Amino acid sequence: MDIKQTIRRQNLEDIEQQAHKIAGMMDRIRSAMLAPTAVKSAPTLKAVQLADLCGVDKSKISYRLTRGDLPAGEIHGNSREWSMAEAQSWARELRAEHLRPEGAAGITITVANFKGGVAKTTSAVTLAQGLSMRGHRVLLVDLDPQGSATTLFGVLPDAEVETEHTAMSLFTGDQENLQYAVRPTYWPNIDLVCAAPLLYGAEFHLPARQARDPGFEFWRVLDRGLDLPREEYDVIVIDTPPSLSYVTINALMAADGVIMPLPPSALDFASSAQFWDLFSDLCNQLVRSRGKDKSFEFIDVLLSRVEASDTASSVVRQWVLEGYGDKVLPIEIPKTAVAATASAEFGTVYDLPRGSVNSKTFSRARVAYDRMCELIEQQIEAVWARQVAERQVLETAV
Repeated sequence: MDIKQTIRRQNLEDIEQQAHKIAGMMDRIRSAMLAPTAVKSAPTLKAVQLADLCGVDKSKISYRLTRGDLPAGEIHGNSREWSMAEAQSWARELRAEHLRPEGAAGITITVANFKGGVAKTTSAVTLAQGLSMRGHRVLLVDLDPQGSATTLFGVLPDAEVETEHTAMSLFTGDQENLQYAVRPTYWPNIDLVCAAPLLYGAEFHLPARQARDPGFEFWRVLDRGLDLPREEYDVIVIDTPPSLSYVTINALMAADGVIMPLPPSALDFASSAQFWDLFSDLCNQLVRSRGKDKSFEFIDVLLSRVEASDTASSVVRQWVLEGYGDKVLPIEIPKTAVAATASAEFGTVYDLPRGSVNSKTFSRARVAYDRMCELIEQQIEAVWARQVAERQVLETAV
């Protein structure tokens, strides 16, 4: 068939019809994936998984069951299973030394990269899930107008998200803190601030406010808007647009820590160099020029979508290690069929029940994400310890 004979001009009405068609398909796909109630649910854990999560032997779980002071779960067949909320109760009890100490503030972590397709959203959502399983209370703030993180939580950005569910009212100045937009999710101890295409408007409102008021600091809006949530949540995870936009700058300026997912490809490595170059220039223009400074507790580069069989990626991996040094986390997130399966079901590796996919492949992906969460939790704990120590010094001085 001659393709020239099949080409038809597309006008705005055609495009509108296409949009309606895809939106209708998304409704049907989500209904099928989330049937029969169209509400997602967090997975359950068995005794071995609960023990692994809490960092204890399975015998410790059996012993604590006899005391009756922690959720007993339910018996299914020959095994006992705990809901996610019940498992988190165990984690808070048996991992108490890892939780936020009194006098420490919530930690804000921004996941950012110039490019799309680097597993940025997957990294943000799995980090939120992994930290919540370990007993932390987490707020996930979706700032990407495409709303991919919002979708992973079972909410359709186009159909189910209004302005008041997003950070838009904060950026326009109609609200001063972000608590108005917080909503619960299907995953216990993770709350969500949604995103939708209407967030693109922030790219106009923020510079317009700056133009009207030269003393207005557009890059501090989100930071100030998170002051109250930092008191309520142990960790705030921010997913950003794949660009260095006004919104992304806000997310970076609000962050205590930054995570950059980076696949070991030449184009992604080059893009990361542009990201830091432009961000450095902006910091000099916005912050240092006003006699101020901005520091981060940690900056992590996470090797993502790594194919072990790809010889070319090993060369770029060396570039990443040489360029970013000790910022590179000592774990690689593999590109696996498990991740593709999870994405197709609007979820992550933590949403998949064990046994639903190849066990070896699942284990490899799950172990990698578990280790990522463990490494980041260690950095969070170090920040809390420093906060408590500094507070004690101040109290002693007074």
